[in-house]
This record gives sequence, C-alpha cells and structure tokens, in this order.
Amino acid sequence: MTATQLLLYSLGRSICCGLMVAVAWPSLAADEPAEPIPLISMPGEVHKGPLPPLTDAERALAKALEADVTKLAVEIGERNIVRGGFHDKDLVAAEKFLQKSLEETGYKVERQEYEIRSIAGAKVANLIAEVPGGDRKEEIVVIGAHYDSVRDCPGANDNGSGVAATLALARAFVKKKPARALRFVLFANEEPPWFQTKDMGSLVYATECKQKDENIVAMLSLETIGYYSDEKGSQKFGHLLPLRWIYPETGDFIAFVADVKSGPLAQRVVGKFRETTKFPAYGCALPGVIAEIGWSDHWSFLEKGYPALMVTDTAIFRYPHYHKKEDTPDKLDFKRTARVVAGLERVIADLAGVK
Repeated sequence: MTATQLLLYSLGRSICCGLMVAVAWPSLAADEPAEPIPLISMPGEVHKGPLPPLTDAERALAKALEADVTKLAVEIGERNIVRGGFHDKDLVAAEKFLQKSLEETGYKVERQEYEIRSIAGAKVANLIAEVPGGDRKEEIVVIGAHYDSVRDCPGANDNGSGVAATLALARAFVKKKPARALRFVLFANEEPPWFQTKDMGSLVYATECKQKDENIVAMLSLETIGYYSDEKGSQKFGHLLPLRWIYPETGDFIAFVADVKSGPLAQRVVGKFRETTKFPAYGCALPGVIAEIGWSDHWSFLEKGYPALMVTDTAIFRYPHYHKKEDTPDKLDFKRTARVVAGLERVIADLAGVK
C-alpha cells in the first residue's frame, strides 16, 4: 500500500469512527485503545482572523530567539560530523554554546557523550538539563531539539529555530516547580547520514532512558518551527495530497504531528494550545508507516514505546529553503515563532503539572 493509499484509508477510518469532531483531550494516564485509531481532527477551535498584538514578553522572546538562531546559523554556521566533512569543530562549538547558555540559566548540564560507530574516534554529545519534579517526579516530560545541521546548510530554521525555542523554554521553567520532572534535551546527529540509525543522538538517549526503565509520559520534538507565510498555496503536501482536503493551503499555522499510538498526547497538546493561544494550530495522529510522521527526534522515543510528537512548521512541505544554503535567519518570522513558543510554554506547564 502506498503512502497516499494508506493516508486515504486512515482518513476514511477516522471519519467512520466519528473523529472529525472535536473531543475533550484525555489525561496522560488514560488507557490507550487496543487498536489506536488515526486522528485528523483535534479538540478546540482553530484561531481565525488577525493575530492579537504582541505582548512585551513576546517581543522580548522574539529578540532572544533571533539572537540564538543567529549565533548558531551565522556565527557558527554549518555544524555536523560526516565522513569527509569539515564542520565537526563547528558542531563542538554549537555544543559548547548551548551548554554555556543552559549553565548561565542555572542548570547543571549533563553531557551524554558517545562514539560514532562508523567514524573511528569521533564523538558527539547530547545535552540534558532537568527541572526536578515534585509529587509525580517519576513521570518525565521531555522537550527536545537537534542542534546539528545538514551538510552544506547553516541550519537557521532546521534546526536553529527548534534549538532556540528549547533554550527559551528552559529559561522559562528553570525556577518553576512542576509535579513531573521536566527535561530539556539537545540532540546531536539527527540529520543524514545519521537519521534513524544507531548513531542518531535522540535514539542513543531514548535507548538509555528505556534501559533505566524511566517513565517518559510525553516527548515534544521542536523541529523547524520558524517559517510562516500568508500566501495562498504556500502550504504544500507533496505526495500526501489527501491532506489538502483537511488542512489549509496557506502556511500560517503550527503543526503537531504524531503516530497513532501517541494520539492521546496529540489531543491534549493541541487542545491546550488552542485553548490558551490565539495562533492557528493543527494536529494529526497517523500510522507510523507513513514515513513523514517520523521525520524528527520524536521517532526515537516512539521506537522505544514512549508517547511523542513533533512540533513543526512542516519543513519541506512549506519552507522553500529547506536543507539549502539559503536557510538563514533572515528567512524566519521571529515574531510568529515567539507566539508559538509562548503557547508551548503554556502547553508544557500543563503537561508537567506546573501550578
């Protein structure tokens, strides 16, 4: 069955099951159905019309996001470790910048260093910063983003935007007291040739979590979140054409993308975002055999049985500079990105149990 055929089947099944209407989102502890059902509609109403004026906090957030993306994509630039490449030192520079940023915020940062199996002596590291939990500290919420860039690309949107958002959220929660443990994790090696291999940073991390029997109840991967357009036709769907029947053709929204098994998490996240944030948001939970559903670090957590989803501007399906040298900070809309990050802060507060 092709991806298009499978998508059509999923959409038909969702409609037949009455899931085109909004429903109340479940608790994270809710029992999953024996056979998860694809979800193409989420709780709450999509924001329509003009966006409200930016708050002072959102304007300050936009400036902070732009500064961090500029540091990564301009001052450091292309950052990766590939055979025959020359940007491994830039990857290390990015790691040091991020570790310093988290430490200056007040975190004690854990480095999870590991050796890349196919390049003798080559090592990279994931960075972990945690806000301890309270009465539900054994339950863990993970917010993550990869800090490497694809070859021949400075990676402003992919994934400087996701990394800058993760830093901003880590700053926002450093002094909070959540019921659940809250971890901010910055991953190495998401981009090819490491994507969905044993050397992918998020898979190394998720594997260790599973080995420790850690109870991750939610993982949000912030992946390419900085590009928005008001032009009709700016939102593309590639070979997933049936999605045009459901989602807008204007790329002015943020998307929450999950595997069917993480449908309850997607419902809760999208429902809370729509409830608290006046910004267009759409979500879906579709079969994981549709490859695009797993195009970020949440895939690693899904592989280990943890509920996880991707937050994205849809990347290749919207952003004309995806994986190109032109992926630079001037292409991004930091004001709209700030609105999204502010909304995510409210979502994460709900997930982590911050009063």
